[in-house]
Amino acid sequence: MTTFDDFKNAFSYGERNNLNFKFLAHLNEAEAADFLEELLFLTGEYLNSGKGEKLTAHLVKGQKLAYSKPSKFTYQDGPFTPLTKKTSQARIGLLTSSGHFVAGDDPKPFGLSNMTQEEAIKKINQFLREKPTLSAIPKNTPTDELRVRHGGYDISGAQTDPGTVFPLENLRLMEERGVIGELAPAVHSFVGACAQGALKKEIERVWMPSIRELKLDAMLLIPV
Repeated sequence: MTTFDDFKNAFSYGERNNLNFKFLAHLNEAEAADFLEELLFLTGEYLNSGKGEKLTAHLVKGQKLAYSKPSKFTYQDGPFTPLTKKTSQARIGLLTSSGHFVAGDDPKPFGLSNMTQEEAIKKINQFLREKPTLSAIPKNTPTDELRVRHGGYDISGAQTDPGTVFPLENLRLMEERGVIGELAPAVHSFVGACAQGALKKEIERVWMPSIRELKLDAMLLIPV
């Protein structure tokens, strides 16, 4: 027999895997029950009125509550390093955990070519045990040549508007307008659903030496 706790947890990489509602697993039973009760009420209200603002706000509120809770992955803060240049004079990099890469440069997780998003979702537990692969993306890459694959979140928003999680076009525009001095010749992305210990080692031993060669003044970090 499935308990309510089993039910809400099943949305997070379980039998009811739904990447839009995986945050339910971070709520206790009372919080999840309150959230779902209000969700059903607002859904009915939306069907009657055609206005979805309250429904959207409720979804955001539920996610904020879930993800504000303490994480099992905690790290000491790095030393504060003030920017020594104006942003209009600085070279800026970009690193996201969104899972973007360039068409034709597939990171081939588990050695598999052309893995679909659906396959990535099914293999999420394997991703969580593997070290990540960093994809370098030339800054002039056209938007229609960007690809994204990530078993840990719903990528439909990132496909519709890459700038939500991978603001390459936004940064190019900022460079053109002089808001930033220069965008690095290459920006970077990886699948954040990975083995966290391996991620730390990859950053320290493999990623940072090549990133330092870009001679950045600052880097924009975007977690997903």
